Amino acid sequence: MSQLPSAKALQHLVDETFQQFHGLPGGENASYIPYLASVPDELAALVIVTANGDVYQAGDIEYRFAIESISKVATLALLMEDVGPEMVREKIGAEPTGLPFNSVLALCEHHDKPLSPLVNAGAMASVSLLKADSAEQRWQRILDVQRRLTAGNVTLSDEINESEQTTNFHNRGIAWLLYAAGNCFCDPMEACEVYTRQCSTLVTCKDLAVMSATLANHGKNPISGEQVVTPENVAPILAEMTMEGLYDYSGDWAFEVGLPGKSGVGGGLLAVVPGKMGIAAFSPPLDESGNSVRAQRMIAQVAKSLNLNLYG
Repeated sequence: MSQLPSAKALQHLVDETFQQFHGLPGGENASYIPYLASVPDELAALVIVTANGDVYQAGDIEYRFAIESISKVATLALLMEDVGPEMVREKIGAEPTGLPFNSVLALCEHHDKPLSPLVNAGAMASVSLLKADSAEQRWQRILDVQRRLTAGNVTLSDEINESEQTTNFHNRGIAWLLYAAGNCFCDPMEACEVYTRQCSTLVTCKDLAVMSATLANHGKNPISGEQVVTPENVAPILAEMTMEGLYDYSGDWAFEVGLPGKSGVGGGLLAVVPGKMGIAAFSPPLDESGNSVRAQRMIAQVAKSLNLNLYG
């Protein structure tokens, strides 16, 4: 990877990339969650946060949107701290499913083991494996790590949470399958309910860029200065993101962009450049895999312009 350009050049790149792709046509808002379907589809943002804490941003940077599946990275980081990478791999897995993020078939084909903490089944198993004595303690620990990773005022949206809790029947079924196979480590409905809450928090694009910059900075938040993740746990998190971070498009993302990433159906997407920066983008319209159409193009353009592909 090349050295980073000047601050002026980085801001110019962010501005230019945003202008090029913020109005890109294609994709549709997630419709299976009523709240997400109502988010204005013209919203868009792009943010870089370097490992030194410098911020470069453009677009709707103040807009707070649903974190959705990007929350899985935060919970995974917390679980790594609780039980260590090898226990995560043993109990949950480190393989791509090759199927959609909410696939029941993926579970059935692998004896109800989730394979990845970054699909819905594995995320609920991750929630259930956290050290906690109650649902509320489990939830508060997750909310706390989201705040520490982002150095932001992450809050639960009651509106999003209600919208998701009243439509999460598919996930409830997955939770019971996990429990029946011994792969859910607390009450399955508690795991599903807390998982649904963790997906219902509100973040900005900068929050996501700080989260990815924290992973880029060996687990130390470059804004707050806090060591949130043990350095030795960062590489396994990035490996999981490479395997399944963009669901069944993850292999193509690695092929085209070459950076560990994580998407959410709220329209957010982050990518980690180890030792250098975090990049995040946001725009609600999604492709068939559940990844933001515009966010993918914005981050891919930044990575290409700066020669950030890890395999290049």
